[in-house]
Amino acid sequence: MAIVVVFIEPRYGQKNILIYLGICSSMGSLTVVSIKAVGVAIKLTLDGMNQLAYPHTWLFILVAVICGVSQLNYLNKALDTFDLAMVSPVYYVMFTTLTIVASSIMFKDGAGQSLSSIASECCGLVTILSGTILLHAAKQKEAASSPASTWPLDRGISWYISVGSDNLLRNVEDDYFAAPQSSPATP
Repeated sequence: MAIVVVFIEPRYGQKNILIYLGICSSMGSLTVVSIKAVGVAIKLTLDGMNQLAYPHTWLFILVAVICGVSQLNYLNKALDTFDLAMVSPVYYVMFTTLTIVASSIMFKDGAGQSLSSIASECCGLVTILSGTILLHAAKQKEAASSPASTWPLDRGISWYISVGSDNLLRNVEDDYFAAPQSSPATP
């Protein structure tokens, strides 16, 4: 992950959505796993086995904080750089997939499950991924076929404030810059 953050992100982050969202999703999955470990430590501590004496508990707390802050940082970078309609489904799919993989590795979630239960979870994941991809594809097709935006502010309406006038806001046609107006001389 450090290699991606140090070498790949500065060069390709502004061009490829998968860079920011890959970092963000990886950090998010590590945050989920760390919070789950801290939750287990809290449960064991409340049951009488103090986990605060073990360095692993503090390591998981540190990882949760660092990864949580990093996740928000890279999600904000992705949202600043790319369209929300593109960021949201890609992030959802990557975060969900990486969280399932990280949880299954860290906590061996699939160890006590039957083959049919694992197959059901995989089918559910494929269904979510397919639905997200189809919704995104339909949204892109709809956006490509719709006419240009007819929002009034897209036509160059601007406003200016005239001090000393009864109408403080006036519509100025074909004026793209608001310029200060001089106020009439008062006797």
